[in-house]
Amino acid sequence: MAPPPPATLPLGQRLAALAQTLQFAWFAGHVSLLLSALRYGLSYITFNTSSKMAAFTYRVAFLSATVTYGIVVYKAYRARMRAGKQSGVLSLLTDENVQYLIMALVWLFSRQIPAAILPFAVYSVFHVATYARSNLIPTLQPASSTPGAKPQSAAAEFIGKFVKDYYDGSMTLVAVLEIVLWFRVLGSALLFQTGSWILLAVYTVFFRARYAQSPFVQGAITQLTARLDAQLANQSIPPAARQGWATFKNIVRQASDATDIRKYVGGQQSAPKKAQ
Repeated sequence: MAPPPPATLPLGQRLAALAQTLQFAWFAGHVSLLLSALRYGLSYITFNTSSKMAAFTYRVAFLSATVTYGIVVYKAYRARMRAGKQSGVLSLLTDENVQYLIMALVWLFSRQIPAAILPFAVYSVFHVATYARSNLIPTLQPASSTPGAKPQSAAAEFIGKFVKDYYDGSMTLVAVLEIVLWFRVLGSALLFQTGSWILLAVYTVFFRARYAQSPFVQGAITQLTARLDAQLANQSIPPAARQGWATFKNIVRQASDATDIRKYVGGQQSAPKKAQ
C-alpha cells in the first residue's frame, strides 16, 4: 500500500490527500460492500429478501465488489504496461483478482443467492482492517517523532493482532463457503431454475481455478473428502454407494487434470497474487 500523507500537513489536508487516491476508492468500495452485506443480512434473517431494499443492497454489494476488484486489476495492468510486460488472456485469467472481478459481475447480474455475498464480505473485513491500520489511522493520528514514543496507536496494534490471529482461519472459512456455494448452485441447476446451468458452468470454472491456486481450498477439499471416505467406509453403507463415490472421485480427478490451466500457460505458473 502507498504510505499515508506526510504528518507535517494539517489534518484537513491529510484527509483530502488520502481521499484523492485510487486506493481510497478501493477502501470505500470495500466499506460499501460490508455495509450492503450487513443490510442484506438483516433482510435475510427477517425473511424479507424479496423486498426492494434487499434487492438494492444485494446489487450494491456486488457493484462495490466489481469496483474494488476492477481497481486492483486496473492498477496491476497499468503497472505491467509501464514495465513493458504483456500477458495473454489465459495468463491474465490466473490472477485471482481477475477471477473475483468476473464472479462479482456474474453475481451482479444473476438472481439472488445470499451465500454468494459471504466470501466477498470476509475478504472485505480484512482489506478494510488493513487499510485502516496502514493508512487511515496514521493519517488521523500520525506517529510521534519523539524518541522512545510508540510507533503505533493502540487501535493499530489491535487491528494488526486481529489480522494476524484470524486471517488463516477466515481464509479457510472462505474456502468452505465457496464449496457450499458450489453445491447451492448445483441444487438450483438440478431444479432447472432459469440460467442455473450456465451459472453452474461459470462457477465451476471459477472454483477450479480457486482449487489450483488456493491452499485453503485444497485443504478444505482434502478434509471433506477424508470425512466422506471415513463415513462410507462403514460396513453398513451399501457397496453400491461406496462404488459410486469412488467413481465420482475418479471422474472429478480426471476432470481436474484435464482442466489444469498450467498446461496452457507454459508449465509452472508464477505464484498468483492474493485477492484484494
